[in-house]
Amino acid sequence: MVIVLSQKRGISTTIAGVAIVVALIIGATGGYFLAPPKTEDATTPALSGEIPIGVPIPLTGSLGTYGENGKVALELAVSEINTLLNTTGAGYWLRLYFEDTETKPDICLQKVQSLAAKGCKVMIGFYSSAEVRNCKTYADTNKILLISPSSTAPDLAIAGDYIFRFCPADDKQGPAIAKALISMGIEYIIPIWRGDTYGDGLVNATQVRFAALGGSYDAAGIRYDQNAREFSTEIALLAQKVQQAVDTYGADKVAVYTITFEEIVAMMVKANEYPILSSVTWFGCDGSALSAQLSADPVAAAFAVQTIFPASYFAPAESANLIKVREYIQTRLGRTPDPYAYNLYDTLWIVWKCIGAAGKYDGEAVKTLMIPMAGNTFGASGWCQLSLAGDRTIADYEFWGVYQVNATAFDWKKVGFYSAPSDSVTWTW
Repeated sequence: MVIVLSQKRGISTTIAGVAIVVALIIGATGGYFLAPPKTEDATTPALSGEIPIGVPIPLTGSLGTYGENGKVALELAVSEINTLLNTTGAGYWLRLYFEDTETKPDICLQKVQSLAAKGCKVMIGFYSSAEVRNCKTYADTNKILLISPSSTAPDLAIAGDYIFRFCPADDKQGPAIAKALISMGIEYIIPIWRGDTYGDGLVNATQVRFAALGGSYDAAGIRYDQNAREFSTEIALLAQKVQQAVDTYGADKVAVYTITFEEIVAMMVKANEYPILSSVTWFGCDGSALSAQLSADPVAAAFAVQTIFPASYFAPAESANLIKVREYIQTRLGRTPDPYAYNLYDTLWIVWKCIGAAGKYDGEAVKTLMIPMAGNTFGASGWCQLSLAGDRTIADYEFWGVYQVNATAFDWKKVGFYSAPSDSVTWTW
């Protein structure tokens, strides 16, 4: 018997239905999961008491506002799940242990080790690819499942390891951005990017496709220290490069391509001092889209409006689940959340379903069930299908831009959409 999990209605639209599905999975005799004969196994006790889930997440640092969104989404998910468990008398519950990684790979590993000591065998967080990379060996060695809502470095797509990523890798985002740049009439890009595995992977993926589409780019670009917070030298050099490009191609054919986290705010504040830099288009990525820090800074926000600054995000399907989570976060934090928050919400539900299906809390057991369970789940972020490497397979992208709400306030709005099946971009300025 094939068990299909919430294909149309989402993972939380009918809570009682989820409980029934999980019970069916455990007792199924065919399909994805084959239940063993009912025998007593003293080494595998039934689920009971607290199930600790680690959440090493950036609550400060260059992805701090994204982490805040994700924390609220997880608090909603765990509340819903525990309400269900209490209602059904399951005898166990989930507890989230939050730790601030500060968006720093070394701090993240320390937090993972601390959470492991608390008994966490599954951990959800790891917003940057650098954090994932720094914790990967420890996770694989100790059979601890690490799940990221946002890591996209292509070289971390490895089948069989203990890493799962609910965001498509940059071998999809880069080509989508390149297509968007071409559709805007851009012929030459000057990249400025974080000097880490995320920045290196995305800039390469974008440049390869941009060149294939007929565009040209500054091969040297500007690669900056991922820990930098002051950019006087980099922006002065960028101004020189942009002036040279404008002299050759014209301002309307040149774009500054930024691969950043929320340090984009400091960059734009400094760039505002150079008129040449506001004469060309700026383009962002998923590390800066919907940044609350950017829309809150009047100088950076005004600069983003002047330079257009579309920034990319994978496109979650609009649904009742998405609207519920979005409105919950908006009520709590007063802003539109990024798609990573929806990924985290879905991740916790899928992890819980895997634990219930396995009948035990074990990193290896949950790992075995993740791909089939995710592939049969439609959640707040849409279909959660994962590749054999454990990465999301969705490849459509949205583009978001900053706009001026009134004399003193700025916000983000959706300005474009990239369709992977048609390899086309539609703008809605």
